[in-house]
Amino acid sequence: MNMKRPCFTLSALLLCAVSLRVAPGHAQTTDSLRAERTYEIGEVVVTGSRHETDPRHLSQTVSVVDHARIGESLQPSLLPLLAEQIPGLFVTSRGVMGYGVSDGAAGGISLRGLSGSSGQLMVLIDGHPQYAGIFGHPIADACQSFLAERVEVLRGPASVLYGSNAMGGVINIVTRKMTEDGVNTHIRAGYGSYNTLESELTNRIRKGRFTSVVSGSYNRTDGHRADMGFEQYGGAVKLGYELSDRWRLRGDADLTHFNASYPGPVSAPLLDGDQRITRGMASFAVENDCERSSGALSLFYNWGDHWINDGYTPSLGEGPQESRFLSFDDMMGLSLYQSLRPFKGNRVTVGFDWFRYGGHAWNEYVEGAQAGTTSDLVDKHENEMAGYVDVRQDLGSWLTVNAGLRVDHHSRVGTEWVPQAGLAFHLPRAMELKVSASKGFRYPILREMYMFPPQNPDLQPESVWNYEIALSQRLLEGRLTYGVNLFYLKGRNLILRLPNPSGSGMLNQNSGKIANSGVEVQAAFRIDDNWSVEGNYSYLHMKNPVVAAPEHKLYGGARFHRSRWTVSTGLQYLAGLYTSTSPVVTEEFVLWELRGTYRAVRWLDIWVRGENLLAWRYEINAGYPMPRATVMAGFDVNF
Repeated sequence: MNMKRPCFTLSALLLCAVSLRVAPGHAQTTDSLRAERTYEIGEVVVTGSRHETDPRHLSQTVSVVDHARIGESLQPSLLPLLAEQIPGLFVTSRGVMGYGVSDGAAGGISLRGLSGSSGQLMVLIDGHPQYAGIFGHPIADACQSFLAERVEVLRGPASVLYGSNAMGGVINIVTRKMTEDGVNTHIRAGYGSYNTLESELTNRIRKGRFTSVVSGSYNRTDGHRADMGFEQYGGAVKLGYELSDRWRLRGDADLTHFNASYPGPVSAPLLDGDQRITRGMASFAVENDCERSSGALSLFYNWGDHWINDGYTPSLGEGPQESRFLSFDDMMGLSLYQSLRPFKGNRVTVGFDWFRYGGHAWNEYVEGAQAGTTSDLVDKHENEMAGYVDVRQDLGSWLTVNAGLRVDHHSRVGTEWVPQAGLAFHLPRAMELKVSASKGFRYPILREMYMFPPQNPDLQPESVWNYEIALSQRLLEGRLTYGVNLFYLKGRNLILRLPNPSGSGMLNQNSGKIANSGVEVQAAFRIDDNWSVEGNYSYLHMKNPVVAAPEHKLYGGARFHRSRWTVSTGLQYLAGLYTSTSPVVTEEFVLWELRGTYRAVRWLDIWVRGENLLAWRYEINAGYPMPRATVMAGFDVNF
């Protein structure tokens, strides 16, 4: 007889007890609603639960952008697509390609008025945090499309599962995989406005129990202004091996390097504003998937090497910088997770995290009296250790109760308690109603505590409470879907740069407060086999407005597919976008995009992409006008 052996042999039981966390993005025991539910079960998500779960079980909203949509976007970066598809989410930009870091940088991600640039929004790759160890924010240019099988966005605090920096939500990039035996290779290349080149190659293999994914990319542009060039190259490797039906090994690594130049605002052009940045990450996981239990032991390491010349402004009488800013930061972590189903309708998730992050930053003098010397800015590391429990219980077929608690300890700041709770009602006519209350928090970062004159080592964590009601429904056999979210979030202890109350100068202080509320709406309708339409809208009311968080954001799009042709188009409208709060400057604009693909032969697609086709004049970063209409064209090869 060919029977599966029980998972809980003595040795397996011991390993299950140790392996208390999974790296999301891999097959786990899948939840579903009870059998008497008559409508179709949709996709599963891992963000917000740490294991594959029907999102209707969750009391928080998780939006998914799948691989097909990522491919059709024809973008080397994931961020423009996420800003288009996710209500309430916005990403700053300054040019045709590349975001950069430091002065004049773009790529700031905001969600409901909370900013990733301030470390209030977390980016994950397969569940592992991705942010600079010194500055505490994600690196926008590392969010590349070739990495992603799909992207899951949890709107609202996710600190119970992910800790500090998940204060406003998380963006989880789930990396590519191969599910069937065989070899698949994909090549994409394109060329367009401002001497812009985009290229990528991905090879995927599955043979028996072994899988591999190897990817690489090269992108460059001259930019739409002088001294605004950008060049990036990188690659990723992901290997997996199934030890048995119950146990798997996974290892992956990726590396990206970019050279960026920024020209300064148009009112004060900058010279020699150059950056050379390298970022890398690696992880290893042992995963288990038993009949009533699933989890893993996961280890990861991220690092970054930065070289920055801040440049100078001749019109202001400035000369070349005498020094260069250099830094090396890193973050390592160990995560354990196990999800148990002790009885029908119940799931208990228990986890443990340990993170160590920080780095060394210094100035290196290349000119002047100090040439050949260096001066340290910071050389610190901090530790974070946490345990959490998340409980979910189905009460019949109409209600799921969620509750979670995290206890998080920082080596300098102390201990933070993080609760959340919610209800998910499964109503007639394929309708879902969710009610939730959740806390998010962010520890002060090394820059705020130890670097530059405003530094304050006595800072305390920022925190926010989010209260939310969400209603969604599927109609017409799933052809029509819609969702509406109402939220109110209130935060305190936000870190601001204010006059020092005990002396001269400025000091970082826990004096900020926020009270944001809003509504988010999204809908999609599949008209027939050829046509579909979609749209989303978000309104954000902020008691204290912040830069790069639009009051109104509206997107509407249509897609046509027939035979060899696929064409999609969309309009995006933004209003009440603050590019500056002192003085107050807001922007309002409409962007039109058009994408088309023609399948010439089975293995060759030819594509074209046009952006800002109305040639609208607008700014997102103050002083950095965006390019007018741009066009890219290229080809995809699949074999």
